Amino acid sequence: MKQMYPKNGRVILHVDMNSFYASVEMAYDPSLKGKPLAIAGNPKERRGIIVTCSYEARKFGVKTTMPLWEAQKLCPQLIVKKPNFDRYRAASIGMFEILNQYSSLVEPVSIDEGYVDITESYEFGTPLEIAETIQRQIQRQLDLPCSIGVAPNKFLAKMASDMKKPMGITVLRKRDVPSVLWPLDVEEMHGVGKKTGEKLRTIHIKTIGDLAKANDVQVKSVLGINGPRLKERANGNDQRPVDPDAASEFKSIGNSTTLPRDVSNQQELLQVLEKLSETVCVRLKRKKVLASSLGITIRFKDRKTITRSRKLQNPVQKEEELFQIAKQLFLKHWNGDSVRLLGITGMDLIEYNEAVKQLDLFSYEKEARKEPLLATLATLREKFGSHIIDRAVMMPEVKSEQRNIGAETSFNKDFLQDFPYRKAEKEE
Repeated sequence: MKQMYPKNGRVILHVDMNSFYASVEMAYDPSLKGKPLAIAGNPKERRGIIVTCSYEARKFGVKTTMPLWEAQKLCPQLIVKKPNFDRYRAASIGMFEILNQYSSLVEPVSIDEGYVDITESYEFGTPLEIAETIQRQIQRQLDLPCSIGVAPNKFLAKMASDMKKPMGITVLRKRDVPSVLWPLDVEEMHGVGKKTGEKLRTIHIKTIGDLAKANDVQVKSVLGINGPRLKERANGNDQRPVDPDAASEFKSIGNSTTLPRDVSNQQELLQVLEKLSETVCVRLKRKKVLASSLGITIRFKDRKTITRSRKLQNPVQKEEELFQIAKQLFLKHWNGDSVRLLGITGMDLIEYNEAVKQLDLFSYEKEARKEPLLATLATLREKFGSHIIDRAVMMPEVKSEQRNIGAETSFNKDFLQDFPYRKAEKEE
């Protein structure tokens, strides 16, 4: 079987669950199968946006991110359910447990997709046989459909998994790139969104093939350092390894919430910030990290959005500390107009055990009282291991404290990775 695998290259799968949230609901309640189903937020809180929908709903023109009222107009018989994050979390864990049976090199990308490097997994069969086995096992054990791309690198595997949905398996070799990928519109390429596509079209790049043959200097002038990288991908080249630890390399932890109505009352807005601080605090504790910088996001009723951040003298994690810093930033930069959305993000994260506090005159005495306890903990950890004892706030039970503020938008990244927060404008 080993001769079916490349001698020097890699074999990578991209496993992408189909209509994940909707499919999980159908697995939980089989009476929903075959019916137009949509998962959406609460319309009364202006979160009436389609998160995902079944393929039966898509036949009526229902799409992700579409306002719920518009979807119901297109499909009057549409069944609408609110997200159930506990179910999705459990299903995702089950899916990744299956993938890990076939390789130790599994990289979660989000709650419903991941890469698997099966180069050394020939004991399970050919690459195509492994893909078919995984697809059947996920369907049998979890009652969930998925599509799988089989390719020599991550980019081509991702492109391949998108080609046949639902329940498709596509093999995409590098030699297939000119005939399969190059004729496609450039916007269909993974990593190229609508805005990037518009920029490329200004220099007459309309297809993936045009990008593959484009002038390097011209592409870089339009897209910056991202241009040459996208050109490489258009030619089927991607050297990124499948990294099981990539999901844990988070750079920020944040939470935001869209308000039920535009709010201009300062007290109400501060109460929202306080609740957001609580949620961010729980997530920081769960990850066992502290924030060295804190940022806030304010979106006004006219949708103008500002972000402001502050580098902190001492890393923070406690709810009250987070709130006080966020409050100061908010009061300094809020212009009094009605607010539509608020957010708080802890940035420049450091692991708890590596945090070194820059003690000042006022905090020294309080911290000094803890030294005997900390010394004892250090001795125990050195003798029995780093996980032998931990503070109560670090215990797994802290998970139960998490509130549902902004859960619809934060759940996916909180579960697998905290994607880098866009660079906030630093406070002058």
